[in-house]
Amino acid sequence: MTPEKTQAKTQAVKFLCDEFRKNNKINPEKYENVNVKLGLRNSDGTGVMAGLTLICNVHGYIMDEAERIPVEGELIYRGINIKDIIKGCQAEDRFGYEEVAWLLLFGKLPTKEQLASFGKILEEWGELPEDFTEDMIMKAPSPNIMNKLARSVLALYSYDDNADELSLENVMRQCIELIARVPTIMVNAYQVKRRYYDHQSMFFHPTIPGHSFAEGILSVLRPDRVFTKEEARILDLCLMLHAEHGGGNNSTFACRTLTSSGTDTYSAIAAGIGALKGHRHGGANIKVMEMLDYIKREADGFSDDQMCDYLRKLFHKEAGDHTGLVYGMGHAVYTKSDPRAQILRENAGILAKQKGFEEDFAILEAVERLTPVVFSEIKGETKTVCANVDLYSGLVYRMLGIPNELYTPLFAVSRMAGWSAHRIEELTNCSRIIRPAYKAVSRPAPYIPLDQR
Repeated sequence: MTPEKTQAKTQAVKFLCDEFRKNNKINPEKYENVNVKLGLRNSDGTGVMAGLTLICNVHGYIMDEAERIPVEGELIYRGINIKDIIKGCQAEDRFGYEEVAWLLLFGKLPTKEQLASFGKILEEWGELPEDFTEDMIMKAPSPNIMNKLARSVLALYSYDDNADELSLENVMRQCIELIARVPTIMVNAYQVKRRYYDHQSMFFHPTIPGHSFAEGILSVLRPDRVFTKEEARILDLCLMLHAEHGGGNNSTFACRTLTSSGTDTYSAIAAGIGALKGHRHGGANIKVMEMLDYIKREADGFSDDQMCDYLRKLFHKEAGDHTGLVYGMGHAVYTKSDPRAQILRENAGILAKQKGFEEDFAILEAVERLTPVVFSEIKGETKTVCANVDLYSGLVYRMLGIPNELYTPLFAVSRMAGWSAHRIEELTNCSRIIRPAYKAVSRPAPYIPLDQR
C-alpha cells in the first residue's frame, strides 16, 4: 500500500471511530441499575454459576454467611489433587502429562497398560496430514503463533472426512488427534515465523518414537535436539499444571459456548485458542517477563524498599508498560495461594540455581511477597492477593531457552486436554445452547428519511 493510501485509510478510520464514540457510550450507572453482572461476576467477585462439571474443581475460598473467606488454593483434577498427581509421577520417576490427559478425558486414572497404549496413540496420531505444513503453515506465515495455531486447527477441518459428526466416537477421535498434533503445528509455525519475519534459519526435526510429550517438544524445538532429563521433567510439570482449570475460565467457557451451538470440534477448539491469546488470560506470562525486564532496567535496586518504590510506580502507571498492572499477581478464584504458582516457584528456584537465573528468580519472589503490601497501602483494601501461575511459568520457559513467542502457545498445547474434556462433557451432558441475556438500553427513536437527516 502506498503512503498516500495508508494516510487516507488512517484518516477514514479516525472519522469512523469519532462517529462511533459520539453514539455508543453506555453510562456505567446503568449496569448497576439493572444489576448487570459484568464479566459474569457476582458483586463479591465470584463467578456466576453457569453449569456443573465432573472434570475439575478450582478452589480458592469458602462462603460464610455471604462473606468470601480466603483459603489456600487447590486444583483438583477429577477429584484428585494436582499435587498428589505430581508427587505420584515424581515418586515413580516418570512423565505425567499423558496420564493427566487420560484422566481429564476419561474420568479415571489409567492402568499401566492403558497409559502405554494411550502414549502410542498420541505418538501415531500426531502426524500431520500430507502437505499440511507446506500448504497451511509455510505459505501463510504469521508473526503471532497463537493466531497461527487457531488458523491451523480450523484448517484441519478440511482434512477431516467426517468433520461435522457429533457422535462421541468421532469427537473423541478428533480431540485426541488435536492433542497429538498441536505441538508439531506450534513448532513448525514458529520455525516459519523465524524464517519469514526474523530472517533466521528454519528447520523441521522429525519426532523421535518413544519420547514423552515434553521430551518431544524439546527435541523438535532445539536445533541440536539436546536436552537434559531435568529440563524435560520441568516442562512436563508445566504441561500438567496448565492442562485444565475448570469450566469457568475464559477459554474453556468459550469452547463450551461454541460446543453448545452444535458446531464442529475444530471451531470450538479454535475459539479456546483465540481466548487464551489475550493478555488477561494465557498471554499474561509474556507480560510478566516484560515486567521483569522493566524492573531490571528501571528499578534503583532490588532491596525490599527499592522494590516497593518500583511497585508503587507500577500501580500509579509511572513505570513498566504504564497500565497500572502488576502482572502475575491476583486471580479470579485463588485468594491465599495458587497451587500452580507454589509448585512452579519451588521448581523454578532449583532450575534458577542450575541455569544462573538467581537474580531473576529473586526479583519475582520479591514481587510476590511485596505486591500485597503495596496493594493494600495504595488501594486501602484488605483484599487477599496472591501470585498466579504466570508469575513463574514465563521464567521457567526462559530458563529452558524457549522463545517468548511460544510461552502462550505452550499453554494452549497443554490446555488442549482440558478443552477436549469440556467439549465432550458439554456434548454428552448438556442439551441447551448457552445464551445469556443483554438488556437493551437504547431509547426509542423514529426513522428519519435520508434527505431529512
